[in-house]
Amino acid sequence: MVKILLCDDEQRLRRIMVDFLQRESIEVLEAEDGEEALRIYNLHKNEINLILLDVMMPKKDGWEVCKEIRKDSNVPIMMITAKGEEYDELYGFQVGADEYITKPVKPLILIARIKALLKRVSIDNGQSERNCFKAKNIEVDFDARKAFIDNQQVDLTQKEFELLSYFIKNPKIALAREQILSAVWGYEYEGEDRTLDTHINRLRKKLGSCASYVHTIHGMGYRFEEV
Repeated sequence: MVKILLCDDEQRLRRIMVDFLQRESIEVLEAEDGEEALRIYNLHKNEINLILLDVMMPKKDGWEVCKEIRKDSNVPIMMITAKGEEYDELYGFQVGADEYITKPVKPLILIARIKALLKRVSIDNGQSERNCFKAKNIEVDFDARKAFIDNQQVDLTQKEFELLSYFIKNPKIALAREQILSAVWGYEYEGEDRTLDTHINRLRKKLGSCASYVHTIHGMGYRFEEV
């Protein structure tokens, strides 16, 4: 059974979301503030498949909680907030969020996005051979969702790993921003494409000596090619 940690200080909203999630046979752990969210996460970190994290919470806000969790885990995190400014959305991605949805939350849309995110991060345990990519000083294990640069594991968020995987599986192809957003985010993205650029910049920093593999095509998008 899928287990989700839901962190939101609005009890009424939690009740609505819990009801819809349980209808989908999803087990829900609840927290009403940031400190409780971290306490529950630390108790159940090996069981939790996804975290729904409100930004504006007492004691510790969602961004603080997200940063704490990202110190030792790549569990999928979806931020839920009443804020609608582009800066807030970009900052959510910068601290390690994989998804971002604004209030008022539409339960059916939320369920669809949760399913899409979980599907993207799932691993086919029945596969007999490792599904890997190796080239020069970069290695990616798609099944284990691990990336290595110069034989050192790189700590990537779910979205960063999906972005790298998409590039690797489409080498030497000029990819438009719209193509990348559709393939990696899994739904029609309505925000500014600077969100994608922010992810690219973060990914390049983590790729270190392989950062130059991600080429910018000005006015269009990006291309992945070894140099």
